[in-house]
Amino acid sequence: MPHPKPHNVAELIEGVRKGAYGPDPRDLTVTSAFWLYHTTRLANGEVTYHNHYLLLRVGDGFGACSFEAGELSPDFCENASGHTLETLLRSDNSPVRIAALDAYLSRVRPHREAAEAERVTLPTGSPETRARARDAAIAGLLDLAPGARVALIGVVNPLVEAIRQRGGTCLPCDFNLRTTQWGEPVSDDMTKVLERADAVVATGMTLSNGTFDLILEHCRQHAVPLVVYAQTGSAVARAFLPSGVTALSAEAFPFSQFSADATVLYRYRADNLAPELEEAS
Repeated sequence: MPHPKPHNVAELIEGVRKGAYGPDPRDLTVTSAFWLYHTTRLANGEVTYHNHYLLLRVGDGFGACSFEAGELSPDFCENASGHTLETLLRSDNSPVRIAALDAYLSRVRPHREAAEAERVTLPTGSPETRARARDAAIAGLLDLAPGARVALIGVVNPLVEAIRQRGGTCLPCDFNLRTTQWGEPVSDDMTKVLERADAVVATGMTLSNGTFDLILEHCRQHAVPLVVYAQTGSAVARAFLPSGVTALSAEAFPFSQFSADATVLYRYRADNLAPELEEAS
């Protein structure tokens, strides 16, 4: 049965709760819950990245959501295991809803089983080696004319560099960073950055802070390509291919920064979807 095409995240959650995307979420129970705080400073860098994650395991799948400091306390996990996904999809807390939604969609159709996904192996190596390989794979989803302006919503310095190497002009936007590694100003006004953009690259973090729907609608209205690079929320972002999301770089847990060994990310392109998958998106 074809799935409905969601207009926004709330519609996707409602569709999942009604069983439009697979089994009833009342029948899927969280077996493990993780609250993670992770920092990274790449070699020769001056920026320390602070990352907070909620992860929910359901059977052979994981759902994840990144969030800002203070949005969710570690004691959430004390009683989360044993809850059904339907219960967590009704939470008042946005990161909990997104993690539950991601867990559901990852459990129903894991990235590893998606025939339309291109597998890209990130090499064994240091954090810098693996970050450069990951961000080159993300930038490779962009089809840019020379000098095209790319709004980067959620700044990672190696990705700024990768966009430049693809011939693009990066328009960085982030709530927490003020300059790039090279001293360029980083805007905190997403609207102004989007207005200037010929293409958009956005992180999965936008799912939890409420900006994803705004970015999605802007790109739909103005026919602007939207690439999502998602560790957290990757299965959620996939649900918007091809209805707003042009391409997706998806990582399943454990994410690349948690390993020095070779790992796989999955690249999706809307124009490579089979007709039945486009209809089902």
